[in-house]
Amino acid sequence: MPGVIRAAAVARILEPYPPSEWTGDDWLPGWRAEQDGRRQVNVFHDGPGEADGLEKYRLELQAAGYCVIPDQQPGGGRRRLHITRP
Repeated sequence: MPGVIRAAAVARILEPYPPSEWTGDDWLPGWRAEQDGRRQVNVFHDGPGEADGLEKYRLELQAAGYCVIPDQQPGGGRRRLHITRP
């Protein structure tokens, strides 16, 4: 069973890449990590280049020892990465 994981730990791995930021009207391009329960973090890429961004993040997180599962939000929503501990 996977262990506890925190969005802050995932964010530290992704620090070399620009994070997305809400400007009040829209998101600036970059990554965003959101906690999804105690054992999962979801990573999104906001802005253009979503597929390429998610692939870069997947490789970085796997190299750091995380289990990364590419996924899509229910109902054909946004692509994301599910991050857990092995």
